Amino acid sequence: MLKILDRYILGKFIKTFVFSISLILLIFIVFDIKEKLSTFTTKQIPLNEIVFDYYLMFLPYYGNYFSPMFTFISVVFFTSKMAHQSEFIAILSSGTSFNRILRPYIIGAALIGLTSLALNHFVIPKAFEIKIGFEDKYINNGYSSDAQNIHKKIGANKLLYLESYDNRINTAYKVSIEEIVNNKQIYYLSCNDMVWDSVNKNWIMSNVYERRLIVQNNLDTLKNQKPLYRQTAVFTTTKTISIPFTPEEMWRYESKIETMNYWELKDYIQKETLKGSDMVAVYEVESYRRTSFPFATFILTMIGVCVSSKKVRGGVGIQIALGLFLSSIYIMLMYVFTTIAKTGFAPPLIAVWIPNLIFSAIAFYFYSNAQK
Repeated sequence: MLKILDRYILGKFIKTFVFSISLILLIFIVFDIKEKLSTFTTKQIPLNEIVFDYYLMFLPYYGNYFSPMFTFISVVFFTSKMAHQSEFIAILSSGTSFNRILRPYIIGAALIGLTSLALNHFVIPKAFEIKIGFEDKYINNGYSSDAQNIHKKIGANKLLYLESYDNRINTAYKVSIEEIVNNKQIYYLSCNDMVWDSVNKNWIMSNVYERRLIVQNNLDTLKNQKPLYRQTAVFTTTKTISIPFTPEEMWRYESKIETMNYWELKDYIQKETLKGSDMVAVYEVESYRRTSFPFATFILTMIGVCVSSKKVRGGVGIQIALGLFLSSIYIMLMYVFTTIAKTGFAPPLIAVWIPNLIFSAIAFYFYSNAQK
């Protein structure tokens, strides 16, 4: 049960956090409106779509992205004010231990961290889907893929090649499929183009050439007979084919993973792993990042309390500056190690959690000194 001290500190924590994060989001929106105002007016975009499909979806992402930093700044701001007003001296003089003082901070960090976790895995993906749809419709003039010479693994031994792909009409050009077993090409297909049939969920190919390599059966191994092959070739004007490749796989990067919730992303990673995709590390980084990022709230809260619970020369400004510096370092480390994981130089799970481990050690250092 929360006591007076808990309610007092927790109230200051939540109010300061909500005020600071709301202020920065308002500033972001003002600058974004200034940048896109001409687009909004010239294209006569309905006001309700601007508000609900763009800016309302804008808020969860950026609010969550900056939440660890502004949790830290909020803690430093109101805690340092309490310290300079000698409130901590009064609390400690009453026999309350420093560990007991940490209790409302931990509760506040838990509320913000768990909210961030839920936003990352379930709310933000849906918000991103709506926001990206708005941007593609009005701002990007429709998304057009410019990828060339695309290779996809669509089975244990099957490879799909596309010279180009038009995502606006879901059509692939200069397509080939080959199946290789024991270093021999036993099947080959090529066609001019293939179009996605959204009703039947398959592809319709035109001008299709197929070649199969058939191995002779009933070999006499005692006579060291070598396998004999015969080849069949067929040409058809149209062919309907169902393969484990859909237009969604040609969506742009953020459309593919940032719009997936926890379960969808988990299933997608499993499918891509089976296909042998070289993008699996990128998808795993996104999945692990969604979980590791909210834990920064706890770590930075602990550092913030320990840094600002004592009076220092220079006042609150020095402590806030330190808070901004440490928060910036954390975000930089997260970016650096995420990039390292995506390039394959480190396992995604370890790379994504390294910034938290480093800052946990820093938090422990500050906590040990605060106890003195």
